[in-house]
Amino acid sequence: MDSLQKIVQEFKNTDLNNQEKEGIKVSKKNVINTLNYINFQDDVVYINFKHVKHDYVMTLQAKPQPCVEDSVVCLWAEPAMLKQKLNSYTYLDFVLRDGQKIILVKAGIAEINESGIRFELPEICHEFNYRKIKRNSCEGIQVDFIQSGAVFHGHLLDFSAVSFCVKITAVPPQSFWLINPGNMVQVVLKKDQDIFYSGKCTIIRQTQGQKTRSFVLMPDKNQMQRFKPKEFRSPRHKLNPLPNIIFKHPIIQKMINLEVEDISGSGISVKEYQEDSVLLMGLIIPEVTIEFANNFTIKCKAQVVYRNDDKTEDDKPQVKCGIAFLEMDMQEQSKLASLLHKVMDKKSYVSNAVDLDALWKFFFKTGFIYPQKYLHIHANKLRFKELYKRLYMQNSTISRHFVYQDKGEVQGHLSMLRFYENTWLIHHHAASRSGCNKAGLIVLNQLGRYVNDFHSLYSTRMNYACCYFRPDNKFPQRVFGGVTEYIDDQKGASVDPFAYLHYQKNLNISELKEPWMLAKTLPEDLFELEGFYEYKSKGLMLDALDLKQDMINNTDLNEEYHRLGFKRERHVFSVKKDGVLKAFFFVKCVGYWFEYVRSNQLYSCYCHRP
Repeated sequence: MDSLQKIVQEFKNTDLNNQEKEGIKVSKKNVINTLNYINFQDDVVYINFKHVKHDYVMTLQAKPQPCVEDSVVCLWAEPAMLKQKLNSYTYLDFVLRDGQKIILVKAGIAEINESGIRFELPEICHEFNYRKIKRNSCEGIQVDFIQSGAVFHGHLLDFSAVSFCVKITAVPPQSFWLINPGNMVQVVLKKDQDIFYSGKCTIIRQTQGQKTRSFVLMPDKNQMQRFKPKEFRSPRHKLNPLPNIIFKHPIIQKMINLEVEDISGSGISVKEYQEDSVLLMGLIIPEVTIEFANNFTIKCKAQVVYRNDDKTEDDKPQVKCGIAFLEMDMQEQSKLASLLHKVMDKKSYVSNAVDLDALWKFFFKTGFIYPQKYLHIHANKLRFKELYKRLYMQNSTISRHFVYQDKGEVQGHLSMLRFYENTWLIHHHAASRSGCNKAGLIVLNQLGRYVNDFHSLYSTRMNYACCYFRPDNKFPQRVFGGVTEYIDDQKGASVDPFAYLHYQKNLNISELKEPWMLAKTLPEDLFELEGFYEYKSKGLMLDALDLKQDMINNTDLNEEYHRLGFKRERHVFSVKKDGVLKAFFFVKCVGYWFEYVRSNQLYSCYCHRP
């Protein structure tokens, strides 16, 4: 028996005369419209019969046919054995469900038989609220019901935003005596391998049964900590006009459309009327569309992380729900970041289509490409131009750039490149002296907000952020070195000395004389390196630069570069004397960038775990 039938029976066991006095009057016209809507939805009405000798009320389901005037025909939903049932019962009335309300119809019977029943509708009926929040019927949602190591399985009967009803089966040697109704249960709602909810629940009530039982459950909390707390929260924005979220509810399979109250890079908040609320705290929504305009949408996977009671200006109960982003494609991240950064500063851009002539002029004018640097790249300037065109004109999964621009003039610039498997390299930080004198800080702040907003999403592949800088350069030494001192935790941020040399085609490093030897690095070499590095630094460099044994032969990032039309290679060598490890040497080719290691020019390698 479903939950509404239980409510109907509880409803019938009270004093009908008092109920009719308390109920709201409903006209015949509205009842006819409701009956036709029930027919349109292929739903049922609930017809009540009372036993001739006992007070027991039996409720049968029937499907109403199209209704035009004073009478309606309803066909039995389950006609088998109906004649025997009706011999011992007399008709009382029937009930319609309309949202969170039920309409009591005391209609007269014009005809009744084994196929159906025809009613003569009264002029006035009565409407009653039977619950604060709407219950939705469910199909195909599997349930894992776990308490103190006992695992039961079943399915979801109905669902609301504050409680739901599950039906579970005891499979021998299981027994319902194993379930303590006073203790919490862990509940998982899923379909196939997709989990939509997992959390601790309180047992509100249960039915009695030997093989199967139904349990009404209420989630234990109205708030959850989905990610570890942030010291710096993502700024929230109330946009005008307000965007909407549109999604197919994973449990009740209905399309939901709600206005977004505010939005940040990490999530959104929405409000819904309490009586129609469908956002259960902890609910995972596989695909949410944030619609800003008809052709401007952002898709993501999300989870409800809090649910707070609220009221409208006219005192109508509502709830405010917070929804955190769990996953978002890199292209979608770029669109959202572009919007939010421009909300904060209209001159800030994220991965926009840059005027490359203006950008190259900016690099030379600011001294970012200084004479010695240009000397190394001028022979390949056409190839560099083509490479930058592809990097800046396509919204790829391996690069991001942040630009501060006023009236077409680039005044500040900073980029990131996914340089290692889960590490992004910060580079090309430059600012002009004309225009905004804080452009360099603004783009650095943009990058910081982007990292703070999206690093926890798997698609970003950002466990670490790093950059190379000369320790005699005051600004990066103050910023990155200062951050490391402030965090004061080598596993949170670290700075390690690093060396490099420029690529030279005629460089020959393979001819070493005995007892020296240069050979491809072996996993055991990296194990020794790890021990030395932990003793010497205890920092993040080996993890960030994929210099651990499990990453040395990983080529996933190389394949991603190749898919995008770029080239990435890395080769790691060990330098040994008499078979004893003395140094590591690695060469990396990314596009047309080359990186070597030696000891005469010292850089600092800054690594940070977001």
